[in-house]
Amino acid sequence: MSGREPLSVVVTTFNNADTLDACLRGVSWADEIVVLDSGSTDATKAIAAHYGARIHAQPFAGYSAQKQAAIDLASHRWVLLLDSDESLGAAAAAVLQQALQAPAHAGYQLWRREWQFWRWQSARSRLNHYVRLFDRQRARMSDHEVHEEVQVDGPVGVLDVVIDHYGEPDIAGRVAKANRYSSLQLADLTQRRVRWLRLRMVAYPAVAFLRYYVLRGHWRSGWAGFIAARVHAFYAFLKYAKLYEGRRRPRD
Repeated sequence: MSGREPLSVVVTTFNNADTLDACLRGVSWADEIVVLDSGSTDATKAIAAHYGARIHAQPFAGYSAQKQAAIDLASHRWVLLLDSDESLGAAAAAVLQQALQAPAHAGYQLWRREWQFWRWQSARSRLNHYVRLFDRQRARMSDHEVHEEVQVDGPVGVLDVVIDHYGEPDIAGRVAKANRYSSLQLADLTQRRVRWLRLRMVAYPAVAFLRYYVLRGHWRSGWAGFIAARVHAFYAFLKYAKLYEGRRRPRD
């Protein structure tokens, strides 16, 4: 589409051969694809090369820092940030290109639907939304260890674009992620004065379950939604239990 802002698609990778082809196929129309790899040993880099990506490598610096480093490698002002296990459908290209004709905002949120073990979340459940298309001169990644996000200096719009997120393919992978993320989040939690920690361990997992399962409508996804909600509640418990453990552990 002539006259639009040129677009850099930015992806960070590590052994993502299973999902990267779908990720890059959906954005093959972009003016540039930048892949920042952190030491893949599978076919990840070969797949990126197949789509003409500019491939860079550096050791993993943490989720936020790694993504910011990848954004800084982009040649163009406007960036579409994707995870390597995310993909866009064919209809997304026209919407994104239209938005880039004359951007009215400094950034745009896109919707994301989640793969839940053996099915997509129900179409009637609530989708999350994240800033993924943005002017990189007016945006930076937050400094959170996990749940990092693009922070935009300026107005943010919403586009009718849905990202498909495959995430962890099974329950074991989702539980392992909950364990890993809860450990990483300790760095953020220890900087805050978290009170009533024992009460949080008891009550917050139930609140997290009800919010995910009922308010966000994942009960509509059957047993897949129930299991996802239980793992989500387990993650809520783990992060406070690990913080409690850290406070109780004797100091040397």
